[in-house]
Amino acid sequence: MRIVILLSCLSAAISNAMAEDWPQFRGPTGQGLSGATGLPIEWSETENIAWKVAIPGLGWSSPVIKGGHVFLTTAVPVDEGHELRTLCLDARSGETVWDVKVFDQPGGESIEKHAKNSHASPTPVIEGDRIYVHFGPHGTACLNINDGQPVWKNHEIEYAPNHGNGSSPVLAGDMIVIPCDGRDEQFVLGLTKATGNIVWRTERDVKPEKGFSFCTPLVIDVGGRQQAICPGSGAVFAYDPQTGSEIWRVTYGEGFSVVPRPVYGNGLLYVCTGFGDGRLLAIDPSGTGDITDTHVKWTMKKGVPRSSSLLLVGNELFTADDVGIATCVDALTGETHWQKRLGGNYSASPLYTNGLIYFQAEGGSTTVIRASTEFEEVAQNALSEEERTFASFAVHEGALLLRSEGHLYRIQATNPSS
Repeated sequence: MRIVILLSCLSAAISNAMAEDWPQFRGPTGQGLSGATGLPIEWSETENIAWKVAIPGLGWSSPVIKGGHVFLTTAVPVDEGHELRTLCLDARSGETVWDVKVFDQPGGESIEKHAKNSHASPTPVIEGDRIYVHFGPHGTACLNINDGQPVWKNHEIEYAPNHGNGSSPVLAGDMIVIPCDGRDEQFVLGLTKATGNIVWRTERDVKPEKGFSFCTPLVIDVGGRQQAICPGSGAVFAYDPQTGSEIWRVTYGEGFSVVPRPVYGNGLLYVCTGFGDGRLLAIDPSGTGDITDTHVKWTMKKGVPRSSSLLLVGNELFTADDVGIATCVDALTGETHWQKRLGGNYSASPLYTNGLIYFQAEGGSTTVIRASTEFEEVAQNALSEEERTFASFAVHEGALLLRSEGHLYRIQATNPSS
């Protein structure tokens, strides 16, 4: 099968970049791809767990890793509300290196959030010796990764999120790009990495009935020009990340509450349109202006995720929708290869490594399958059913880092060659 050849090429191409660090949501490429080998295939609460440590408070931000340290954000309840904190742990031992309060969030649970959300859901992003953390309108900051001390803080972002925050910040050149899609207004910001000052603000000028969304942008290169792909309610926009100027848009009616991060490959961009109008669009991003009628190459309706991001492996696109229907389609044509019910509900985004795909369900279980045009289950794994698992995997030195509702696990094979 063609995917076998493509997988070997893909693994070789990404292995060097992905050997050590996991600096953002879904890893170095932002698309859930790892070049690691020797990752565990089977585990349980008592098997292949190198360590398990309790994490204070609640946060659904995914782990990020730099230089042998893992970083998380969390919201710790206090009498007057929440402390929004950032933690650094030793990735090999699980020991806490530092734990810093970044912001106070007054109001506690009176600040609205969805039952599936937290007050610390955006995943940090790391570059060099700095980590950038974002808590929606409650604050954005740059911290030194060595001690957690602030380099700068920004309190200027104001909007009314619906159900809480979700969009993670991304880096592009000198800029930090952050979507702010609230129930009151929807816009995208560019902050300078050096100071946190707002350089540009671009309003989303489509006005769907429900404007709130939670999507993390993806920065891509098209013809030598960077594009910050920012899906939102009613439309996906491509912006110049340095200036905020719009390059193109594709509208999609009343799609709202968009969560899945896009993926890009084969000259096509793959975008989910959220709840309400749940579709998957394959878009040629080479156009300008409104390209809705000219650059959408194919559309899929059945089995489209509303929460979990997509996974592109070679010429095949893999998805898991919210109720556990996994799908493999030809990424060039949209032709379905297979659909299979995995069981459970899904919010975390899938991971590809070494010919395998890891689908993590909300109840602590993970299904491992072959990345193939024919469905082949390799393993079923379960952790404690008492804790939800919404955060996505990170990878470090032959191990998976998995965040549950109250703990962080390092899952590592006792015998990596097995």
